[in-house]
Amino acid sequence: MGKIKLICDSMADLTKDQIEKYDIEVLPLTVILDDKEYKDGIDFELDEFYQLLKDKKYPKTSQVTYGQFKTAFDKYVADGRTIFYIASSANATGSYQSAVMAKNDTEGDIHLYDASNLTFGAGMFVLKAAQLLEEGKTLDEVIKELNIIKEKYCLVFSIDSLNHLQKGGRISSTKAMVGNLLNVKPICEVKDGLVTQLGQVRGKKNVINKLIEATDELTGGNIDTSIMYIGYMDNEKEKDKMVEALKEKYNPDKIGTFKIGSCIGSHSGPGVLGILSFKK
Repeated sequence: MGKIKLICDSMADLTKDQIEKYDIEVLPLTVILDDKEYKDGIDFELDEFYQLLKDKKYPKTSQVTYGQFKTAFDKYVADGRTIFYIASSANATGSYQSAVMAKNDTEGDIHLYDASNLTFGAGMFVLKAAQLLEEGKTLDEVIKELNIIKEKYCLVFSIDSLNHLQKGGRISSTKAMVGNLLNVKPICEVKDGLVTQLGQVRGKKNVINKLIEATDELTGGNIDTSIMYIGYMDNEKEKDKMVEALKEKYNPDKIGTFKIGSCIGSHSGPGVLGILSFKK
């Protein structure tokens, strides 16, 4: 990718292979658990994190700091590099604002882009940028392509338990208790970098159909079947069922999968399942 250094934050949920392949600098958010701080993707493995959620632990997260950005920006500017930072979501975390402050305090060629997305919904922007830069595209051309994707993506997911939403102050304890008793699973959409609830279903067996229904509705049925993605945690069986359901409904040329990391998992709890698709 020559002189351009691609940076993202750990909310993008890229794999180690993807990070290494394109030499991407990933700045970690912080996961806070029992008053201890852990760097996301560095201080623990995903499987360990999933187990913490199952053990009814309720982590919190904090943004990438000004200091982390300043250190990274200074390092690559000193090397004569142009910096391109793709933020996951300016609306969901203060990381983007930290980057803006660090950029304003750094003499160098630094460009910031808000993917307005979560988990691999943001990660696919980073990978697309990496691929385009490797092909020799200019930064302006890359940003133009990313803006096209921003108009086309559709990310919907289900939450298995309401406990983490309640602990995070997103719903009341009464609503969580009643919802759990009734086995309610919220169906949500990521739009403009924020999560909004589209509806809900009762029982896990209805989740997949509802996610497909929501995908159909949001894409207007005009879906790109060249590739679709499934996001999951340690719920492998649900992921496998979703693969079969997507094959039956859309028969896409390729189905990719991604694991939802600790930034989103801290707020959603375990058992999240999602579909990332694109309008034609």
